Amino acid sequence: MTGPEPVSLWHRLADTSVLLDGFHALKHALRFGAEVPVAVAVDRGAALALAEELAPDVRDTLDGLLTQVPESAYASLVPRPHPTAVAALAVRPSRAAHLEKLAHTPRTAPVVVLDNPRNLGNAGAVIRLAAGFGATGVVTTGTLDPWHPTVVRGGAGLHFATAVERLTVAELPCGPTFALDPEGDDIRGVKLPDDAVLAFGSERSGLSPELRARADHLVALPMRPQVSSYNLATSVAMTLYHWSLGGGV
Repeated sequence: MTGPEPVSLWHRLADTSVLLDGFHALKHALRFGAEVPVAVAVDRGAALALAEELAPDVRDTLDGLLTQVPESAYASLVPRPHPTAVAALAVRPSRAAHLEKLAHTPRTAPVVVLDNPRNLGNAGAVIRLAAGFGATGVVTTGTLDPWHPTVVRGGAGLHFATAVERLTVAELPCGPTFALDPEGDDIRGVKLPDDAVLAFGSERSGLSPELRARADHLVALPMRPQVSSYNLATSVAMTLYHWSLGGGV
């Protein structure tokens, strides 16, 4: 693709596509099967050299995808230019396929639920964690769009490695629900099954009454007295690590 063609294509697709902001988001999306109709770079050679060094498995794919564009054109396409000066658009995965994956049993890894999260960066970090642990998916409730560009940027493109959807509490997948709560049982004495639904409350107000009512178990992370809380992504990381060890009684 040469000349203004990629920019024109970008403008046609932008409203219905997922923004992959930066080299690492594009790299991860390609590794996990994303369909990428357009990708641009300010310095194509530098981007391919980065791929050669950090992601040789997708270097040839990037060679066929990336189009060099002027810096001014690149800056006009993204809200916050990334240090790698690479960006792409990807086709959002099918909601129906994600719902089928979330509902499929028996599950071999938990589903993470973020109950009415507020912080876009936190949501992205959780999706990155969940993908790293091989979680079945990440579900959000409430108004936050888990495919917002800031969330995708925080997730480094790893939305494509797991099922990411927004659902109501009533629509959550089946399975024993373990909700994190300071008044719950110490998680170190609890075994989290592979089909668990792991629910984490809002950074601001904790678990909603609807989610709390659905929970089969309330569990708490160990915490020193007078420390009020952990960051949301830290809480998810600790919980998934506990699950991965098969810990508990």
